[in-house]
Amino acid sequence: MAHRTPPGSSASHASCLDLWREKNDQLVQQAKVAQDSGLSPRRQQLAQDALEGLRGLLHSLQGLPAAVSVLPLELTVICNFITLRASLAQGFTEDLAQDIQQGLERVLETQEQLKARLEHGLRGRWDSVLHVSSLLPELLPALHHLAGLQAALWLSTDRLGDLTLLLQTLNVSQSGASEDLLLLLKTWRPPAEESDAPLTLQDAQDLRGVLLTAFAYRQGLQELITGNLPRALSSLHEAASGLCPRPVLVQVYTALGTCLRKMGSPQRALLYLVAALKGESTWGPPLLEASRLYRQLENTAAEIECLELLVEALSVAHIPEAPQLLIEVELLLPRPDPASPLHCGTQSQAKYLLASRCLQTGRAENAAEHYLDLLALLLDGSEPKFSPPPCPPGPCVPEVFLEAAAALIQAGRAQDALTVCEELLSRMSSLLPKRPRLWEDARRGTKELPHCSPWVSATYLLQGQAWVQLGAQKEAISEFSRCLELLFQATPKDKEQGPVSSCEQGCTSDVALQQLRAAALISRGLEWVASGQDTKALQDFLLSVQVCPGNQDASFHLLQTLRRLDRRDEATALWRRLEAQTELPQENAAWSLPLYLETCLGWIHPPDRETLLEEFRTSLLETRDL
Repeated sequence: MAHRTPPGSSASHASCLDLWREKNDQLVQQAKVAQDSGLSPRRQQLAQDALEGLRGLLHSLQGLPAAVSVLPLELTVICNFITLRASLAQGFTEDLAQDIQQGLERVLETQEQLKARLEHGLRGRWDSVLHVSSLLPELLPALHHLAGLQAALWLSTDRLGDLTLLLQTLNVSQSGASEDLLLLLKTWRPPAEESDAPLTLQDAQDLRGVLLTAFAYRQGLQELITGNLPRALSSLHEAASGLCPRPVLVQVYTALGTCLRKMGSPQRALLYLVAALKGESTWGPPLLEASRLYRQLENTAAEIECLELLVEALSVAHIPEAPQLLIEVELLLPRPDPASPLHCGTQSQAKYLLASRCLQTGRAENAAEHYLDLLALLLDGSEPKFSPPPCPPGPCVPEVFLEAAAALIQAGRAQDALTVCEELLSRMSSLLPKRPRLWEDARRGTKELPHCSPWVSATYLLQGQAWVQLGAQKEAISEFSRCLELLFQATPKDKEQGPVSSCEQGCTSDVALQQLRAAALISRGLEWVASGQDTKALQDFLLSVQVCPGNQDASFHLLQTLRRLDRRDEATALWRRLEAQTELPQENAAWSLPLYLETCLGWIHPPDRETLLEEFRTSLLETRDL
């Protein structure tokens, strides 16, 4: 009969340890084979099989009493399991924290320190375990490896206080009580693994590099957002010199470009943006930042070109590369924040930015085409009725319609502008109640009304301008009158309405409503002038001055009308006020007007104001000489 080694003997224990170690090494090799298999189904299956194998091995190891001789392998298996599972899930989950905790408790079991598990939190357990490791140096490499995973988990969940204390404990001999996380990561020196140690998917040294790069980038981005530019620059340079995968390096270079632009170094900023655009990667953020840079440099052609490329880049479906089966920098970065300078938005948001910049810079025909493309994007598959979406980071949908109509009028396409306005009215009509109850309902808290009515009013104003361009005077006056009828029922800034969004706030502000009324009154007054009805025009110009005292256009049109009607005393008094104020103060300058309204106001500017004032001065002197 063959001799059998008793199960409890040291020879049996050593034999099992060898088998467990061999199994760990085999599963690590299998995961590395999966890593080289791209995005194929075979990769996923191999990786999942390796993960289940590590789970089973861990259960076997933890099914026995904890032993110092087995702990290095057991902790290594825990680290391999956590690394593979987090990489497959592309993030850390709560049960991975429990796996780390279980590893710490197994170390404490060997020293009969189970009481520490009950009396201390996770941070306390780390203190106890690292104290034990000073007595058991053979555990140090595996414990530092596990500490690296704990640091990754705490960094990804923003538990920076716990992370700082952990690194202080790990670095007690190097950096003392420093609270600078970046310094603590730099000075952390995980001990090297023995040449005959069990295989690992990712060792502690590699984890340290990932942590250092991820934290430097996170800190640099945060400092950039809060405006601490010198510190942001330093941290971002640190991140760029670390273990940066290509997609992260693009983000780092883009953030460096943003930082340098804000610091007044546009040429250096441009070098980083060019570097970000080299190679195959996500081009959106650097293109958006390049457009901001060129706008700051007043290079409008280059700015528009960058925005066109941005729209094109966002229209191409991004094919993701197969993620590494390791803890990577991307796993430790915060989720994209719309407030971040690196957020480039969606294709429709980029298209809006392009269209609006074309309108603002006088490229009316291009603006019109881009707005029509944008409307097609926004309305593709949309409901027949809609309500405005949240505004940031773009405008409300009705404002896109209004800007599109303004761009079409600016481009001389009045008939297309009427079509856009009719479409908007058909969609808004269901949100607008009967006029007799209009603002009474608003005061009772009907949510849609405070912003619907100004949009409808603005639509009538734009329709009127389209009819002006088509030479249909009667229809134009009718539309301007409808606009005014609705506007003069409005009660701006009704305090009972409660908080409103930034988009609603912009279109219902006192300034916006005043300017909208003034634009409609002046537009209708100009049509009365064109039809030879100066008396009616005078009434509109007088009222426009009253409703919007800071509007210079209203005063100049009023002056011209008073001259034509030979009301010299009134004209002279008005002229003196205008002469005394070469530039009227801009009331409520903090408010920015909606772009469609700014465009409308541009159409009613009187030509050459200085010439008009000089002519009036000359005629006044001639009258005195007589």
